[in-house]
Amino acid sequence: MATLTVWKFNTADGAEKALTKLAPLQKEHVIEIKDAATVSWPEGKKKPKTKQAINLVGLGALDGAFWGLLFGLIFFCPIFGIALGASMGALGGSLKDYGINDDFINDVKSKVTEGTSALFLFTGNVTLDKVEEALGDTTAELIQSNLSNEEEAKLREHFSPEV
Repeated sequence: MATLTVWKFNTADGAEKALTKLAPLQKEHVIEIKDAATVSWPEGKKKPKTKQAINLVGLGALDGAFWGLLFGLIFFCPIFGIALGASMGALGGSLKDYGINDDFINDVKSKVTEGTSALFLFTGNVTLDKVEEALGDTTAELIQSNLSNEEEAKLREHFSPEV
């Protein structure tokens, strides 16, 4: 089963750093990254920079149109106006297959702000304990996932910063 997770980092380069740590694990078959994308929003910029991680995963399971539509719905709709926003909303219905709905979009939009970054991972098989070990003291907030409640709780416990 494929899983889509979104991780928020409190720095503009946190998502890229985490993805770099995952690359060797992909080669060792510890994690199967079917596709990935990052959003980086440096301080002082009006909008975030998005990037599909094609160099890490080869030909992505999700194409650029998927990431473009998703990031357009999350970050750029207000710029395009109501008419385009409505048409993108209709197209967004196709994202429901991945567990992406209005709550998902609004949650990501409210949390990924200037000075932060996010890592969007579409994964297959994962050896969770080895991934946790490799990421070490990396702290991130799990914003969204389509994991089971038990899997999600375990990830939140390990990677979320202590409050």
